[in-house]
Order: sequence, then C-alpha cells, then structure tokens
Amino acid sequence: MCGRLALTTPPDAVRSFFGYVDRPNFPPRYNIAPTQPLAVVRQTLDGTRRFHLVRWGLIPSWVKDPSSFTLLINARAETASQKPSFRNAMRHHRCLVPASGFYEWRRTPDGKQPFWIRPASGDIMGFAGLWETWSDPDGGDMDTGAILTIQSNRMMSAIHHRMPVILKPENFETWLDVANVDRREAEKLLVPVEDDFLVASPVSTRVNKVVNDDAEVQREISEDEMVVPLKKTAAAAPKQRDSQLDLF
Repeated sequence: MCGRLALTTPPDAVRSFFGYVDRPNFPPRYNIAPTQPLAVVRQTLDGTRRFHLVRWGLIPSWVKDPSSFTLLINARAETASQKPSFRNAMRHHRCLVPASGFYEWRRTPDGKQPFWIRPASGDIMGFAGLWETWSDPDGGDMDTGAILTIQSNRMMSAIHHRMPVILKPENFETWLDVANVDRREAEKLLVPVEDDFLVASPVSTRVNKVVNDDAEVQREISEDEMVVPLKKTAAAAPKQRDSQLDLF
C-alpha cells in the first residue's frame, strides 16, 4: 500500500517533468498523509495537462455520507476496474500523483520499521492515481483521490507486499487520455516497476507522526537506531494482509 509520501522537488522541476500548463508555487512537503491535500495531474479532453489539489482519500460520487464511508487512500490495480468504488474513475478519472518518494513500514516482532523509498536516480516519479468529485446536498464540490497499488517487486517485497504503481513519462499520455484510451488498455500499464528503480533507507519512527513534516524524517539512520537490527530481519518479511480495500 502507500499511506505516506513526500513532494519536495522544486515546483518548476515538477512542472517540467509532468508537462502541465499551470505554474503553482507550493512548499516542500516531507510527510503527506491521508485526508491532506494531494497534488495530482489531470488531462482535459483537448490534451492539456493541469495541476490540481485533491483530498487524499477517494469518495465515490454516489456516497451519501462521507463520514460513514471507508477512507479509500489506495486502490488495488488488479481489481480496481471491477469495484463499484473505483469503476467510474478507472474509465473517466485517471490522474498522476507527483512524488519525490514515499514511506513504507516493515513489520518486525519488535515493532514497525519505517523506510524512505525514492528513485535511485534521484528524480521525481509519477504514481498512477484516480480521482472523483463528491457533491454535498448543499451543492458544494470536493475533489478526492487515491493511489493505485500493485504486488511489490523484488526490492520492495522485503519491506511490504504492496507498492504504488509507478508510471514512466512515456506512458503518461496513455494513462491520462481517458477520451481515447479505454480502461482495458490503461490497465496494461499497471505493473510493478523494475527491481532497481527504487532505493530504500531506514528512517526514524519520527515519521510516524504527521506533524513532523520536515527534512529530518528522511534522514537515514544507522542499524543500531533501527527498531530491530537489519541483520535480524534480513529475510523477506512474512506475507501481510492488506485489509484496506478488501471490501471494495
């Protein structure tokens, strides 16, 4: 799954990478959490890419009361098009989620060890995302979004059994073009990224608290500072059940 990410790349570099026409000026965010604003890139019917902010946690348009609805921060790539919560978005509301990296926690007998995970090249990356607009009874609209996840590649499997779907720039157009690319064709892009694309570093449990939104949460820690020494958890972690979207 993906429940925490960062966007610290300068705005102009993000704009250049994703090719949107807007010029937003946003501060670096080191610890973006569900329900907070999430940057996404969408494409209009004429092919223009635009920058938007959505609330992280997708709410389908048919939901009556969001307060009683499960927070959908992730969608399983393998089944999203079959689920009522994501079916419409897979057809009509696909987007990209810019990220400098993300965090994942490895379960150990002594607790959860967080890792900061980012492209080995140091570049920004784009997650496959979905968005929807929810309208309240008084006529107000709220854009919301979720990140698609897939079975982990070899590198990530030692930390967690799910990972975000990372799309390469050459596939951005296909994913975003909902007018001309149907969901079956788009689904072919939803595969794990290459094993050597990402690198991971252990970080302190300081990242666990959402209020800690600064560069210190990405500082690599030594083996002695880890929740449990690396040598004791060298083997891949046991398979975990990702229950977040089991009902959807």
